[in-house]
Amino acid sequence: MRRIVCLGIESTADDFGVGIATSEGEILANVKDTYVSEGIHPREAAQHHSKVAVRVVREALEMAGIELKDVDVIAFSQGPGMGPCLRTGATVARALAAYLNVPLTGVNHCLAHIEIGRLTTGLEDPVVLYVSAGNTIVSAFAGGRYRVFGETLDIAVGNCIDVFAREAGIKRREDKCLGAIVEELAKKGKNFVELPYVVKGMDLSFSGLLTAALKAVQEHPIEDVCYSLQEVAFSMLTEVTERALVHTKKREVLLTGGVAANKRLQEMLKEMAEEHEAKFDVVKTEYATDNGAMIAWTGCLNYLHGITVPIEESYVRRKWRLDEVDVPWRK
Repeated sequence: MRRIVCLGIESTADDFGVGIATSEGEILANVKDTYVSEGIHPREAAQHHSKVAVRVVREALEMAGIELKDVDVIAFSQGPGMGPCLRTGATVARALAAYLNVPLTGVNHCLAHIEIGRLTTGLEDPVVLYVSAGNTIVSAFAGGRYRVFGETLDIAVGNCIDVFAREAGIKRREDKCLGAIVEELAKKGKNFVELPYVVKGMDLSFSGLLTAALKAVQEHPIEDVCYSLQEVAFSMLTEVTERALVHTKKREVLLTGGVAANKRLQEMLKEMAEEHEAKFDVVKTEYATDNGAMIAWTGCLNYLHGITVPIEESYVRRKWRLDEVDVPWRK
């Protein structure tokens, strides 16, 4: 079979990313431009995406060393995500597919985070902890799909940390996002502050933890609260991941998503995996946050297994769940 080149567009939230990947697992380009503000305003983010789209596509092609005519298939993040942002990315993808007269494929954003993690770490059949500002999911492959063994009942852990930081007066820096600044402050924390630990069966709740942490800032040093917030939230995540690992009897653990960059979370999961003689790995930072490369690679997998969508039927799916997606390339 000849080598397939896929251009993937990611636009679920504040990032507009374009990646180029091949069916042989090569990542040729991964370029993005991020809408920066105090919190994400979907319509403003979508306007940002439309303004930078042409430039980001051009930069990705230049990085890959190819021309637009060399692209065999266009992939786009079809969901889940913010409606205006998803629609902007989908519009760009449709235009490119129509202009080039090549197939179009819609990619599930959560699935893409898992597949780029499997590709770049070499893990084959892991229990996956996918944590970001928009999603918190513990999953593993079984019966043709990634099954959800546990998830947040309210807000995602990344959102919990980001909202805490903003409300506590922490300012984003050019070189560091809010989550990274919270991690930095947590390393300076010395005293543990009691905060609610909420695990319900295999699911988690972070809204009460957020409220309690914001109250605690009024009485305790912010370094101590950041330290305690991380310890509690990450312990909850590790507990649920551990139970999924024991239940499935799998031998690998993959950490992916934007929050995967947190070293303390990595430490907890690594220690847990070692106790169960399971291999642990984490997706590289450049592929942890939302990016076009993960859409391009999963687009290759889709295309190779006959999953395409006519332009006139390529509607975005704002609430498209991971466990609704068939995964024919895995047995």
